[in-house]
Amino acid sequence: MKLIHAVIIMMMSLTPAVALANPQPEGPGAMFNLVFFGGFILIFYFLMWRPQAKRAKEHKELMAGLSKGDEIITNGGIAGKITRVKDDFIVMEVSENVEIKVQRVAVSVALPKGTLKEV
Repeated sequence: MKLIHAVIIMMMSLTPAVALANPQPEGPGAMFNLVFFGGFILIFYFLMWRPQAKRAKEHKELMAGLSKGDEIITNGGIAGKITRVKDDFIVMEVSENVEIKVQRVAVSVALPKGTLKEV
């Protein structure tokens, strides 16, 4: 029995020595993680956030520049000519004597003058 205890104690005392003799390789340092995270943020900014902000700015400028006589297409695909502009709504003529009221933000594209006559 004493022999078993002696062997167990000897093995337990050798375990730290074996661990020190074969050190495990360290992972990447904190600076690498910081650079990796910063790179990820830059990629996110240039590929997602910046183009979306640019499109939003262009759409806002389009909304501000709408006036009577402009030919537009709405998000739903309805094409027409603006007859009246109000605060948040515009009235557009989609056919002769047929007018509809749509929200200003529903306009997706302003067409060049005369486009609807060709269609």
